[in-house]
Amino acid sequence: MEKLNHPLILVLLFPIVLMSCKKENEIRETSSVFLLESPEINADNLLPVDYTCDGESASLPLEWSGYPEETQSFALIMHHEASPSDIHWYWVLYHIPATVQSLAKNASGIGTLGNNSVNGKTEYAPPCSQGPGEKTYVYTIYALSESLILSVIPSAVSLDVLLDAMKDIILDSATLQVVYARDI
Repeated sequence: MEKLNHPLILVLLFPIVLMSCKKENEIRETSSVFLLESPEINADNLLPVDYTCDGESASLPLEWSGYPEETQSFALIMHHEASPSDIHWYWVLYHIPATVQSLAKNASGIGTLGNNSVNGKTEYAPPCSQGPGEKTYVYTIYALSESLILSVIPSAVSLDVLLDAMKDIILDSATLQVVYARDI
């Protein structure tokens, strides 16, 4: 009797196992990884001098892909952490439409600029770190589930203000880390 039930169980379970494998493959095919990249950054992650205060002071061109389908807008932050209590931010940009998937070099007219910690102005500030050695700068793009609502003017939107305003609507984020060492 046991031998008769065993093949019967296999016959009954086979469609369930097959459907389960198909579902797993569908999930793998549709899921993607949120990526932030720049055509100017090579595998060594060195930031070209043109994108610093030692060069043109240009903002880095960026491209992103693989963000959640539900994304309603994006926000971008570029920062450097000298220590856990000493964080500098160079670029705060929010209200980037969900239809935008890249920023050109020195992009303007896209989104709303917040302030920077270098001079407090609502503009991009190029990295210009003091002291010897390599410094790491982190670009982070945030996919937001809804449009950001801020109760302050853009010149008051710092890294902390933006992070606090976004905390409950971040769907996903992607980072790009670059390294630069000034010749001193």
